[in-house]
Amino acid sequence: MKRIIYLFLFLSYTKVSFSQTFDIIIKNGTLYQASSPKPFIQASIGVKGGKIVKIAPRIKGSAKKIIDARGLIVSPGFIDLHAHLEPLTLDPEAKSHVMQGVTTALGGPDGGGPLPLSDYFKELESLGIGLNVGYLVGHNSVRNEVMGMENRAPTSAELEKMKGLMAENMKAGAFGISTGLKYLPGSFSKVEEVIELSKVVSNLGGIYTSHLREEGLGLIEGVQEAILISREANIPVVLTHHKAIGIPMWGASKLTLALVDSARKVNLDIMMDQYPYTASYTNIGVLIPAWAMEKNKNIDFSSRMADPILRDSVRKGIMFNLLNDRGGGDLKRIQFGQFSWKPELEGKTLYDWAIQEKLEPTMENGADLVIQAQLHQGAGCIFHVISEEDVRRIMKHPMTMIASDGRLSEPGKGHPHPRAYGTFPRILGHYVREEKVLTLSQALYKMTALPAQRMGLKDRGNLKVGNYADITIFNPQTIKDQSTFENPHQYPVGIPYVLVNGRIVVDRGVYKDVRAGKILRKP
Repeated sequence: MKRIIYLFLFLSYTKVSFSQTFDIIIKNGTLYQASSPKPFIQASIGVKGGKIVKIAPRIKGSAKKIIDARGLIVSPGFIDLHAHLEPLTLDPEAKSHVMQGVTTALGGPDGGGPLPLSDYFKELESLGIGLNVGYLVGHNSVRNEVMGMENRAPTSAELEKMKGLMAENMKAGAFGISTGLKYLPGSFSKVEEVIELSKVVSNLGGIYTSHLREEGLGLIEGVQEAILISREANIPVVLTHHKAIGIPMWGASKLTLALVDSARKVNLDIMMDQYPYTASYTNIGVLIPAWAMEKNKNIDFSSRMADPILRDSVRKGIMFNLLNDRGGGDLKRIQFGQFSWKPELEGKTLYDWAIQEKLEPTMENGADLVIQAQLHQGAGCIFHVISEEDVRRIMKHPMTMIASDGRLSEPGKGHPHPRAYGTFPRILGHYVREEKVLTLSQALYKMTALPAQRMGLKDRGNLKVGNYADITIFNPQTIKDQSTFENPHQYPVGIPYVLVNGRIVVDRGVYKDVRAGKILRKP
């Protein structure tokens, strides 16, 4: 009898001792695993200490929180390879990104971003942030630090100083260099300068992402320049927010994708990212010839506009762009997003402004209004000048990743591009479920494993034991973007749960401000 009692006590003891406890159990879900031959499996996940510690058909044990994911897809958190995180110190929650399932974002795109990164990282860590963030070193930021807005080549000493800044910020943890060769002062640089700086980044294991020098009439040459930089600097390249701008260039994606394929055949590591919309967003100054924006001593844009001859030359350049580039030949295609001088025009168009001023909506009058806007600190604009056919063609390419190019946004502030709220749900709802441009597994690969691979993140982007528990759980039948060009401040639906580093930041569709994000530094 004593033996039976001892045996019962032993079995009871061992059962309690070996029973697992978790912080979170996600059960009954359909897991997406990019590395698996069968990417979707029925399984449960155990999370503890911020990481995935168990994946099994069923998990026995206790947990502080159990999520029943029956009928839902359990995916790695989405990774946004092109995010405008400039407002992060004022909006550390990053709710507009987290609510669409993004758990990691790469900032400092288009040649911009903070310097020095070491100080900036300390500030973010003191605030606490809502998602994981990494950063690129902006070429424009570095050039402006050394040379200001001067339209010339750097001296040898200036180039060495720029190289030093690149190396310093790479060693602080940056993932690579970004260029904005369409923007100032990057547009003043020659390719040789960019190659020399990219070599520094390449030697430290970084990548190169580029807002091409031109995405309209000079698109082909812009892609060729990026491929040249990849070859000469021996650096992986991302053609960021890849698109063909302006009606004359619609269909050009056939050639740009062929250029990418040709480069990859000779072992150049070229990839792309893309947002799923037929409109871009940038400053209205993109319509103005770059030379007119140079700042040199006492000469700047306003002083040039006071000279009738220079003003006429600038006006003609703007008119050309209105007809052939981001203007799309129609003032209605230019929509104001952020306009501090005339906030009542936010959401309205350049055509609306002309009518308000009792002007005929011609290219000439449109150019004059662009000059007026720039003289009053500019305006952020949405340019409706991209072909849906090009969007779909680029999206299907196996080397295209999904990225928002979205700026962190808060309801009621300005009139942002809808990509700020809806990029990733739009892919899964519109382009996967409704239009079937991509399969679900293709789309998730482009949002998770592929960008993780590009960033060199070995412990994120895949649901594997030992990886960080960055997880997005969504309903494939209901996920949908709600943000529109007319009413952008709308969060998506169909994403009931988001986890960042093992902490629930969206719970049954409700955002929780727990600041679970980390600063990611490239080794």
